[in-house]
Amino acid sequence: MPSNDFVLGLKCRVCGKIYPKAASFFCPDDSGPLEVAYDYDRIKPNISRAKITARPRNMWRYRELLPLDGEPTVGPQVGGTPLIRADRLADALGVERLWIKNDAVNFPTLSFKDRVVSVALSKARELGMRMVGCASTGNLANSVAALSASAGLETVILVPADLERVKIFGTALYGAKVVKVAGTYDQVNRLCTQIVLKYGWGFVNVNLRPFYAEGSKTVGFEIAEDLGWRFPQHVVCPMAGGALIGKIHKGFTELSRLGLVDQPVTTKMYGAQASGCNPISDCVKSNRERHKPVKTPNTICKSLAIGDPADGYFAAKLIRETGGWAEDVSDAEIVDSMLLLARTEGVFAETAGGTTLAVARKLIESGRIPRDEEIVICITGNGLKTQDAVFDALDEPAIIKPALADFEALAGLAQAEPVLA
Repeated sequence: MPSNDFVLGLKCRVCGKIYPKAASFFCPDDSGPLEVAYDYDRIKPNISRAKITARPRNMWRYRELLPLDGEPTVGPQVGGTPLIRADRLADALGVERLWIKNDAVNFPTLSFKDRVVSVALSKARELGMRMVGCASTGNLANSVAALSASAGLETVILVPADLERVKIFGTALYGAKVVKVAGTYDQVNRLCTQIVLKYGWGFVNVNLRPFYAEGSKTVGFEIAEDLGWRFPQHVVCPMAGGALIGKIHKGFTELSRLGLVDQPVTTKMYGAQASGCNPISDCVKSNRERHKPVKTPNTICKSLAIGDPADGYFAAKLIRETGGWAEDVSDAEIVDSMLLLARTEGVFAETAGGTTLAVARKLIESGRIPRDEEIVICITGNGLKTQDAVFDALDEPAIIKPALADFEALAGLAQAEPVLA
């Protein structure tokens, strides 16, 4: 049965009204955001653990739970990233069972955004779109540019003018038209919405957003499968627009509903932000229903610097409902955690990963996450994209002459006994 028979349409997250599958992102009645709705009763007899595990190790092994009408035409190799048992990091944090979900090695652009973009662009091709684009703080721009190039799509990408140079380079080299906007991400996003409404182009995080966001569920699917078809007790996740944390949990819920995991979803979800842009964590900690937008983000973690997150309300609501929490951390804590992750597990995460680990440390130290329970930390992007953040924290290597005596003096080996063969 083709996957389009499993999709009921797009459902308003406020009033519940169902709309047809189209490039649409809000409910005309109440402006509520739309998300994909599935017919789980029809999916259940057509999916099984055996069917999933017999397929290639990528995100498309869960195709019945993704919103395409046919086979994916963009990014067929995306996903299937490792879940790492992080024992050395666990020792450093003083916890018993810790896992790293490492999307820093996702194909092709080393971030989880490849998941969402491959779904959105595959859908754009199904809808007959030729011009695509996005508003981005970096990783999304890289992914849209690379995957569009592989699909032969014309691409325009708008980014804040102060974005890290390496991320702009990592977008332009794929041939995308990159436009730097003198403003915040939220201003860039509003401009993209105006472009979409006037020209009807396929912007992945605007009019294709309901389809795009579904790709994030595959992070949750893979975590559960790699744990032996079960759910962890705690998941710590970075928050920018706020969609990822909700979709991971939606992925867990779908696996439980379909009987692929034989347990209810009791996982507590925790959200991580930088203190220089913390609208969702501030909302949770202040016990408000809705977040207050941050007008001028100020943090080294630019990939999470969205002052008015589209899914902020839903992220805060989910965190409370699952019994989790949200926290934010300083730039210094972000850098320190980037170094800790690299030096314990050999994983170089970007600033968003440093933020997530730093928040996990804070939650563990405060007792909100028990030390004797299982924790998964989501690393969503590669540190090669934000190297500037850690340059000043590293010592300059020593320089010596090409002489053994100089090396021995530097290494404190001058008085050591030689090793005999």
